[in-house]
Amino acid sequence: MIHSSRLRWLILTFTIVFLDRLSKAAIEARTIEGWRHELVHNFIFLVHSKNPGIAFSIFADSSSPWVRYALIVGSLAVIAVLAWYLVAANDVSPRAAAGLALLLGGATGNLTDRILHGAVTDFFEVLFGSYRYPAFNVADSAITIGAVLILLDLFVPRRKASSAKSSPN
Repeated sequence: MIHSSRLRWLILTFTIVFLDRLSKAAIEARTIEGWRHELVHNFIFLVHSKNPGIAFSIFADSSSPWVRYALIVGSLAVIAVLAWYLVAANDVSPRAAAGLALLLGGATGNLTDRILHGAVTDFFEVLFGSYRYPAFNVADSAITIGAVLILLDLFVPRRKASSAKSSPN
């Protein structure tokens, strides 16, 4: 049974997909791959890079076309499970539902890129001293925040609704 109250979280999912695609299209239209601009001195950079692999460029160096197809099929499977769970599961807290919606939006945004371009466009890069964090995008950020919300839901107990004040004896 689909819980209609949960369908509202799909709006968050679609918003993430829209913002992700909009931001990537802006970078793709205005810059060339390899472009780089410093936003905050020695800290945050706006870049234009493509990642044909998954997180942290895993599988990015693979020359096999099967890797791309496997990533697309795997993404579709994850998206299907997340969407089903978001709308059909019982007893999902608002925090977990928001996390699922963010995961779903991020996965869908990156899948769209992978299908359209064969790689995911990344455009933010952060430096921590001499460590350069791999470039990321709106979808990656949504996936990270969604995962954190789900972990919080798992490990931080839910607040119980205040019960009616006890009646006098």
